[in-house]
Amino acid sequence: MIAAPEIPSEFAYTQDTDTRFSSDTDFSEEPDGRTATKGKGGKKGKKGAGEKGKGGKGAGRINGHHQENGMENVMLFEVVKLGRSAMQSVVDEWIESYKHDRDVALLDLINFFIQCSGCKGVVSGEMFRNMQNSEIIRRMTEEFDEDSGDYPLTIAGPQWKKFKTSFCEFISVLVRQCQYSIIYDEYMMDTVISLLTGLSDSQVRAFRHTSTLAAMKLMTALVNVALNLSINMDNTQRQYEAERNKMVAKRANDRLELLLQKRKELQENQDEIENMMNAIFKGVFVHRYRDSIAEIRAICIEEIGVWMKLYSDAFLNDSYLKYVGWTMHDKQGEVRLKCLTALQGLYYNRELNARLELFTSRFKDRIVSMTLDKEYDVAVQAIKLLTLVLNSTDEVLTPEDCESVYHLVYSAHRPVAVAAGEFLYKKLFSQREPEEEGAPKRRGRQSPNANLIKTTVFFFLESELHEHAAYLVDSLWECGAELLKDWECMISLLLDDPLPGEEALTERQETALIEIMLCTVRQAAECHPPVGRGTGKRVMTAKEKKTQLDDRTRLTELFAVALPPLLVKYAVDAEKVTNLLQLPQYFDLEIYTTGRLEKHLDALLRQIKEIVEKHTDTEVLESCSKTYHALCNEEFTIFNRVDIARSQLLDELVDKFTRLLEDFLQEGEDADEDDAYQVLSTLKRITAFHNAHDLSGWDLFTSNFKLLNTGIENGDMPEQIVIHSLQCTHYVILWQLAKLSEGSSRKDDLVTLRKQMRAFCMMCQRYLTNVNTAVKEQAFTILCDLLLIFSHQMVSGGREHLEPLVYSPEDSLQSELLSFVLNHVFIDQDDDTNSTDGQQDDEAVKIEALHKRRNLLAAYCKLIIYCVVEMKTGADIFKQYMRYYNDYGDIIKETMSKTRQIDKIQCAKTLILSLQQLFNEMLSELGHGFDRSSSAFCGIKELARRFSLTFGLDQVKTRDAIAMLHKDGIEFAFKEPSPQGEGGPPLNLAFLDILSEFSSKLMRQDKRTVHMYLERFMTFQMALQREDCWLPLISYRNSLQAGGDDDTMSVMSGYSSRGSSIRSKKAKPPLATAGTSAAKRKLPEEESSSAVEAWQQSIQTPVMMPSPHLTSTAMRDPKRGRDDSYMGIYPLPHEQPQPHQHPQHHQQTPQHHQTPMDYNSQVTWMLAQRQQEEARQQQERAMNYAKLRTNLQHAIRRGTGLMEEDEEPIVEDVMMSSEGRMDDLNEGMDFDTMDIDLPPSKNRRERSELKPDYFDPASIMDESVLGVSMF
Repeated sequence: MIAAPEIPSEFAYTQDTDTRFSSDTDFSEEPDGRTATKGKGGKKGKKGAGEKGKGGKGAGRINGHHQENGMENVMLFEVVKLGRSAMQSVVDEWIESYKHDRDVALLDLINFFIQCSGCKGVVSGEMFRNMQNSEIIRRMTEEFDEDSGDYPLTIAGPQWKKFKTSFCEFISVLVRQCQYSIIYDEYMMDTVISLLTGLSDSQVRAFRHTSTLAAMKLMTALVNVALNLSINMDNTQRQYEAERNKMVAKRANDRLELLLQKRKELQENQDEIENMMNAIFKGVFVHRYRDSIAEIRAICIEEIGVWMKLYSDAFLNDSYLKYVGWTMHDKQGEVRLKCLTALQGLYYNRELNARLELFTSRFKDRIVSMTLDKEYDVAVQAIKLLTLVLNSTDEVLTPEDCESVYHLVYSAHRPVAVAAGEFLYKKLFSQREPEEEGAPKRRGRQSPNANLIKTTVFFFLESELHEHAAYLVDSLWECGAELLKDWECMISLLLDDPLPGEEALTERQETALIEIMLCTVRQAAECHPPVGRGTGKRVMTAKEKKTQLDDRTRLTELFAVALPPLLVKYAVDAEKVTNLLQLPQYFDLEIYTTGRLEKHLDALLRQIKEIVEKHTDTEVLESCSKTYHALCNEEFTIFNRVDIARSQLLDELVDKFTRLLEDFLQEGEDADEDDAYQVLSTLKRITAFHNAHDLSGWDLFTSNFKLLNTGIENGDMPEQIVIHSLQCTHYVILWQLAKLSEGSSRKDDLVTLRKQMRAFCMMCQRYLTNVNTAVKEQAFTILCDLLLIFSHQMVSGGREHLEPLVYSPEDSLQSELLSFVLNHVFIDQDDDTNSTDGQQDDEAVKIEALHKRRNLLAAYCKLIIYCVVEMKTGADIFKQYMRYYNDYGDIIKETMSKTRQIDKIQCAKTLILSLQQLFNEMLSELGHGFDRSSSAFCGIKELARRFSLTFGLDQVKTRDAIAMLHKDGIEFAFKEPSPQGEGGPPLNLAFLDILSEFSSKLMRQDKRTVHMYLERFMTFQMALQREDCWLPLISYRNSLQAGGDDDTMSVMSGYSSRGSSIRSKKAKPPLATAGTSAAKRKLPEEESSSAVEAWQQSIQTPVMMPSPHLTSTAMRDPKRGRDDSYMGIYPLPHEQPQPHQHPQHHQQTPQHHQTPMDYNSQVTWMLAQRQQEEARQQQERAMNYAKLRTNLQHAIRRGTGLMEEDEEPIVEDVMMSSEGRMDDLNEGMDFDTMDIDLPPSKNRRERSELKPDYFDPASIMDESVLGVSMF
């Protein structure tokens, strides 16, 4: 490329001027270095009368627009905005007007770009002739509409939906139609490029965004022109060489001169176009590709990718590729995404690979790392780019690079997994054995897919994720469905003997192959991703439905025949049999009849029966039960055949169980292990079948209840027998309830079920005290399920006839359930593991034990959520929130959220109760003289902070709950007298320090009410104390004053009388008592909290201290000489009435007397003064923090739409407790200018006080990029 020409510093108006432009022009420069702002009285978009109609060639125009018969022509902006006209005709009309009067037409084009930026101003002919570029841009900046931050490129709505497309199309068509003459006149393009370059340097986002898009699209159009010129030059050169190489006699000299002249003209035009492109690239792209706005950066990267793809000879080199490489480190995902899509267009063309070698070697590691990008769209495109790199050459990507992509086939995000599956398929399965033409198609083990299926099995085993075969199959489904649906080959690999010289599959490989085969059958039959990858229900097309039916028919025909032999071969292998028995669930059962396959069905039923008799593994038995359930479908003709086989099997099992149980119970303590094993194995089979089949025809409740009762009486029943007996009895009750829920029930059935259910609940309660942990856990789980099922909610939905079955647990049962949770859930990991078989096994056991404990806790929390047990029992759960946050934090938090939705006030009382319990536990452990900096107290305080955050940001919704929380907390703090005797702090006074964490959730008027309630419990001596032991009271009172208005709080007895006497001399109405004053006070909001009123009126002053005389809050006179920041609690004894006050005010309150100030009074007054100064300083700090926190809350609401009161703010980690809040908050925030992108509605004119490094790449790229030489 040729060096950039100079850009003109101003718009040239005369036609004869030879313009050249300079690249160092500052188009956004202001006299004071800032973006100009409009005066208060200025009107937007209005011009003075003297400006209209001025100018020689501008005469006959208003604001630069043509006038015909007094009517204004439709502006270019309106045409592009509507997007209905053919763009070429619009451009052709403009070209005609340009040929007629190029200044008028060019002015229209300039105003078009201004209006497309959302500016209301219009560049007049006078401004065009006489003003500098910077002055014009400054004038246009002042014409912006300050009320709205939107501009055409960002406005939403159908009217503006296609504006960007029409705008870009206009620029492209304009250059294309002008490419043969007008763009070379050294006037139009020079002026447009100068304008766009100037606008792109503006600090106004709308100007910068619109002009950058226009300049980039203009550059793309010029690239197309340059490409055409390059092709024409090559053609001309070939014609010239061919003509010159002819013999002299046949050579046409005139044609040679003509071709030479044409080549010269094309070269000049090429140089001209390259100068324009250089001007745009260096004037706009080089600055804007690192703009602070991500959209602008994305535009630049997207267009440079187009240039390199279209005109690779000029642009596909390291000088331009480095910009894409650098920007791959951008902080915004949309910009990184544009980088990858731009590179995909280059790597797709294999002819360009040679030019990308250096770039690939330099940035390959970055592309590989982007496969793990936090933005899933970016990760998908990174994997697709690596797939293109893999197609171009196998040598670039190392095995380590490939392995980093391989494991993504197990990703939970389906697009990432599918892209990784395509990469894996290209790498491992792209090379197939070529089939000879005319040879018969090979099937089974001899098919070309045999080795590929083995490769899939090997890959699955090497990945060591044996529970994720469904994920692997789903990832490969789109690109390798033909391979994965070759079930005939899979069956052959499992049943047929290996070929000579072929290595047979090992047992581990056969297990993996069966698992993969099952997953492919499920994927073909259900046509949706596995659990965890679902993207919502998708409507299948007709073609997909037909494919699904065809696949289901084919797999049924294959496996109906092959499944019995497979079960025979692997009958003793529990894992293989479990997977094979799941295949009939996906069959089209009608094929058994239409395909004459009844004999294969009989063989299948025989094999299932033999498997049931051979195995006692729970998973195998449950698979057999589900298979019978799938085959016993009344819609198909095979139902009778299967139902008879199932009934025969169950008859045998129940008869055997009854006989064995009777003998087992008779033998009692003399029963040996063989008898116990026979009972257990039969009970396992019955329980597994009872899960999916109704066995109400057999009386299983009586026998199981007898077994359980014997276990309680003797205490030596084997644990597995008890566990499965409990489970079987549970199924009996549920099946009976299911039948009664249908409505066709008799009263006798309800009575029978009620008796059985209550007897079984009592039995489970008795087993909660069993010595065996597994038995207790089983009893607890079943008991929680039954209490939830038979709760008061079972009568909803038109099931009122089930009301006699409703069962509410007694207090003793609730207490036992809670004790079980506390003793078996909230324990250390080391206390619940018995594994010593190596570190890996130990970790697996710990994970399994944790999973079991989480299920137990969830079962109990559901009882709290559905009001089966009292909500206050949740206090023992909530207090564990911080200690067991990693294990159960999500469960406890969700429980708190649900309970708050049910009853906000009761939930708040439960939360404060949990804090009180922890506080009492700490007192019993550390004693009353504990250190408030101890870890135990700080832990309770941190828990209170977390609880406070869960109340959300809407103080109106949580008003009653927060008020009740403070009420209970204050009562608890003053409940116990001081252990030091009279004059000492109450035993629980330190709890006020914990309670202060909730003060920020109080509304302003409620803070005053809570403070008044607090003073009921205080004596005057308490208010004067300043020792460390009284600091919780001081800090809590200060927290109630923070954020309040300038009301002076009510005062205590003693000096309150004296102070009231002084204030009574003011020209104010008489003071009332605290009760009447609180009732009469006019609050800022008309609604007052019902909870606050209730406990303010009903709660009496505690008897542990004398009841002080309370006076009402007195509003300070704004004209008083005291400083406005005064937040006094106590009156100043030395305060004297002002001269203008009338003496008879003393008579209004005769009970008060002003006494002389003695020495003790002076000391007391000095202490009060000190308190006022401390309160004032604390208030200033709290107000600053409150303002900053309010701003954060508003930002969160705008960004996340946080509306529910139980949602935890996203700034939880920066909202610290009362100590060091500002420091901690500032540490958690990044105020880097480049990171802050104001929303469009608020950044019409962006702040002018930008950092010097406004366009420093360090702000948008990682540090690792900046200090490295690129090329």
